[in-house]
Amino acid sequence: MTPANAAPLAIALLGLLLGMRHATDPDHVIAITTILSRERRLAVAARIGIVWGLGHTLTVLLVGAAIIIFKIAIPTRLGLAMEFAVAIVLILLGIGAAAGVIRNAATLIRGGSSVDENLIVHAHAHSHDGAMHAHPHAHLAHHEDAHDATHHDHRIAPEALPTFSARRPLLRSFAVGLVHGLAGSGAIALLVLSAIPNPLWATLYLAIFCIGTVIGMGLITTAIATPFMLVSRRASWIRQTLVTGSGLLSFGFGLFLAYQIGIVDHLFSSAPIWIPQ
Repeated sequence: MTPANAAPLAIALLGLLLGMRHATDPDHVIAITTILSRERRLAVAARIGIVWGLGHTLTVLLVGAAIIIFKIAIPTRLGLAMEFAVAIVLILLGIGAAAGVIRNAATLIRGGSSVDENLIVHAHAHSHDGAMHAHPHAHLAHHEDAHDATHHDHRIAPEALPTFSARRPLLRSFAVGLVHGLAGSGAIALLVLSAIPNPLWATLYLAIFCIGTVIGMGLITTAIATPFMLVSRRASWIRQTLVTGSGLLSFGFGLFLAYQIGIVDHLFSSAPIWIPQ
């Protein structure tokens, strides 16, 4: 292999490796951990990571390629605003866990119980693919028919609806990936363009970088989900602790990013500071 032929291969390999490393950024790992902490199947967890990577790839490729090809300059305030959106998403992912901890703490301070005494937990047996099994669920007892567990309203109360971190994991993962990709696209494109001035090669490198990110996030979610699922099968309280802990971490890190970007980097002042990295 000649040096001329080896150079493109080296660039492609570097882009793939750096894309996989990019998937390990703290905000990426925290967001994806919060999403997959509720999953019980490894295959679904891996798909969550891949879908996140696809969402990330879409915005990085679209915005990054536009910057590289058309030499578009991103205003400082817009660059900070895109990164601030990541902080908001992290806060939304963890707000349910934070609210639950505050609610339980307030209940304990008042001297009450954190478990609703009117809550009935039972299961209905039914079959799937010829196999009988039961799904346990909870509902509020009604005074007139609390004795009859087979006749009650299965509609979910508004306050019992799942939070942003629990709804439609694949769709939510794709949306979170879009936001993360939008926030990082400017910095990534500028770094690529500075290293590879040729727009065609720079765009190709960006595409390979994105493929590496998808692969990296798929591997990361599998690695994170495996111990989650092994531990949670031993005791349900361990799984709940992991869900709550990952939610609180996401909420706290989101607040930190919001402070860093909004206050330290002066997003909301007349002289914002943005250093793409």
